[in-house]
Amino acid sequence: VDPDLIKPETFAAEWKYDGIRVQAVAENGVRRIYTRTGADISHTFPDVLAAMDFDAALDGELLIRAPDGGVAPFNELQQRLNRKTVSKRQMDARPAFIRAYDILVDGDDDLRRLTFKQRRGHLETFITDLDHERIDLSPLVPVTDIEALEAARNDPPAPEIEGLMLKRWDSTYEAGRPKGPWFKWKRDPFLIDTVLLYAQRGHGKRSSFYSDFTFGVWREVDGQDQLTPVGKAYFGFTDEELKQLDKFIRNNTIERFGPVRSVTATTEKGLVFEVAFEGLQRSPRHKSGIAMRFPRINRIRWDKPTSEADRLENLEALLPS
Repeated sequence: VDPDLIKPETFAAEWKYDGIRVQAVAENGVRRIYTRTGADISHTFPDVLAAMDFDAALDGELLIRAPDGGVAPFNELQQRLNRKTVSKRQMDARPAFIRAYDILVDGDDDLRRLTFKQRRGHLETFITDLDHERIDLSPLVPVTDIEALEAARNDPPAPEIEGLMLKRWDSTYEAGRPKGPWFKWKRDPFLIDTVLLYAQRGHGKRSSFYSDFTFGVWREVDGQDQLTPVGKAYFGFTDEELKQLDKFIRNNTIERFGPVRSVTATTEKGLVFEVAFEGLQRSPRHKSGIAMRFPRINRIRWDKPTSEADRLENLEALLPS
């Protein structure tokens, strides 16, 4: 975006929440919640369906309400996805709601050709009249200049916010992902140095290469430093780097477990990956106690000693309090 275009009269800004983008559609008593791929997930969220007492189509983010009234981490939403049925206990423990971004249809009125400014005014009235805790309004972020927005993008008020969405006030609602009217401006990723632990063959054109990597960081166990796995990644490198990685794995394999190879990883020898990720959350399912959001390899640190990789306490310090 041309920074000179970032003016209050040209662009609106909203927080980009870390949930699932959905369309909530209710027509003639039939209520449905669709993901952006068109999957119908209505049966998993009957608590939200109960709030859809309208004839309209809303665009928004499906989220879980935290006990303090804010937004819960994405991991809480994952606990409710891909279930055939959901119990009252599960709904009470993880109450779902939609944070509305836009309105496409209201009754017999198709609003998609209106400007975003017009639709936003319509949406504000719609949500106020609906008055239900399961569907609320996405707040606008004040637009002054590009510097202030960049500061907000990298220091959002909650860890469940990924960054900003910039939307032209004069934009209509278009299908797909058109470039120009709307922009996703995510905050800068977190970076840590990790040590390669395991590798697995890829799929398709990568089936002859080891291209899926598990990496870890140091932690103290019984007075000694050990590596503990913290994530997996399979992209972020070029085809030429993939060939170099595949050669390293074949030359440094110490054990094989079916399609998986473990490689040399000590304080004296191994390979360091600089890994980028969007956020962290606590996870009892992982040995490290944490789970990364969208990890990918940012750089291969052929030059860096494994002993200088990050420690688990560095990651734990990044967890939301």
